[in-house]
Amino acid sequence: MVRRRSLAFVGVAALVPLVASAVSAQAASGSLAVTTLGRHGAKVSTTVTVVAVPSGQTYSVTSGKRISLPAGRYLAMTDIWEHGTEGLGTDTIGAQVVQVSGSTSVTLDARKGKAVKVSLDTPADVTGPPRISAQVCAATVSNLPSAFSSGGWNYQGSLYAIPNSSKLLQFGYLAQWSGNDSYVAVKNTTGIPAAPGGSFKRSNLATMRFSVRSGTQMARQNDTALQAMPRTHDCTTDLMTEVRDDSAPYSATVHVTPGTWQPRDDLIASNGEDVGGGFPKVRTLKAGQSLTQSFGRAAWSPMHYLPMIGDKSVTFIPDALIGDPDVGVDGADPTKETVVLSKGSTTVKKQTVTNWGTGDAEFSAGIHSVGWYDLTVDAHRYRPGITFPAGMLSSRVTLDWHFKADPDKAMVAPVFMTRFLPTGLNSHNQAAANGTTTVDVSAGRGSQGPDLKFTEVTAKSVRVWSSADGGRTWKAATVKHSGSTWQASVHNPASGVVALRSEVTDAAGDRSVETVYRAYAIG
Repeated sequence: MVRRRSLAFVGVAALVPLVASAVSAQAASGSLAVTTLGRHGAKVSTTVTVVAVPSGQTYSVTSGKRISLPAGRYLAMTDIWEHGTEGLGTDTIGAQVVQVSGSTSVTLDARKGKAVKVSLDTPADVTGPPRISAQVCAATVSNLPSAFSSGGWNYQGSLYAIPNSSKLLQFGYLAQWSGNDSYVAVKNTTGIPAAPGGSFKRSNLATMRFSVRSGTQMARQNDTALQAMPRTHDCTTDLMTEVRDDSAPYSATVHVTPGTWQPRDDLIASNGEDVGGGFPKVRTLKAGQSLTQSFGRAAWSPMHYLPMIGDKSVTFIPDALIGDPDVGVDGADPTKETVVLSKGSTTVKKQTVTNWGTGDAEFSAGIHSVGWYDLTVDAHRYRPGITFPAGMLSSRVTLDWHFKADPDKAMVAPVFMTRFLPTGLNSHNQAAANGTTTVDVSAGRGSQGPDLKFTEVTAKSVRVWSSADGGRTWKAATVKHSGSTWQASVHNPASGVVALRSEVTDAAGDRSVETVYRAYAIG
């Protein structure tokens, strides 16, 4: 049978170790051969990870093959996976500390493996065994042991670990029980215990609810997941559990052991291509605590980058122009935009750029005199090779910044980006026909790097308009200021979609106009 790809070892920020399959004859003063035996005693071919202690130099070798190594101490780690007549076969995770001197041989024997047993007082709707992802890690190299690890996954009853009390090793696992809700437990130990596993109670778990809306993403299929992210990296770091892989909209609830977790989502297009998603902020949960992680809430808009003045130029990075407000810059989609810098009626530069397929797209135009400049951006989502879902929201965003610039003074332009959050929408990002939607509006700006002067700028006024005809006509909304945000009351049409526009000005006359077309739908 075909072995399914494990989701357990997809890293958020994995440290990539130096991998080598051999060393020079001059450096090698020894060799190592690792034999791996299955649960019935027959030889099984596996890939063995060999880690030098304490340098972290890492080698990969097929079991039974001899590799030349400098004399010294090493960790040999592997997952001995065997086919089964049904199901997923068996996995036996093992590691051994080896002193290499001359021709050295060692055997990892799956018959010595002990079943990884976990228990939870599950509700009646959980009927199957837990799915367990487990790995053994080198505990002495790097602050991210999972980069020097070997592991696998299987269901309870088919996953084993060979005990080893060495403090040079860590053993971590993630277990998931599935019913109407999911229940997830993680545990890390020094060494591989003689009785690997653990017992957990639902009353000691925390709860994370996933709310996935539809309409805003480039694809309808949304795969949500959680990754363990302990504050001090250990052998559970990056172990991942799938929350739900389904067409949006949907909701899902996961009960997890207390600790720090990284929510994430991946968007899968109709052709099977992974076309987006991202990593919201890491969440730390205590026992009994409950929170909600949202994905896909309207409206998607620019996330971070502002015009920058320096080296006698105005520069703008056309990135994160249409993104999920609950995910941040990492959740932004690729775009293609026309950027124009002008001074009065004179066009300084006009350029069409895209961040699709490149990480260094940039607009830069030279300026030679102090004065008022206008930078306009007209951005559309852009992803060649896929078909966007019909009726996709936030398909286009425009920016119109008016600011004073001095070619001899480096600074971030004193302008803003607006974020719109329409309240009361349903799971399809739809508002009630002919009703009134309150839109939370925030005007933000952030540092663009340590090399540019960043000044605090206070918004003097915020105005908001809505359009029900694609931007041909606009209707002013009533805006109220409350603390650091504003609330706009938008009167909805009988059908269709609503575009939103804001204008933010400061006391010096700088102006920021932002428009999100198809911001939310009516239904």
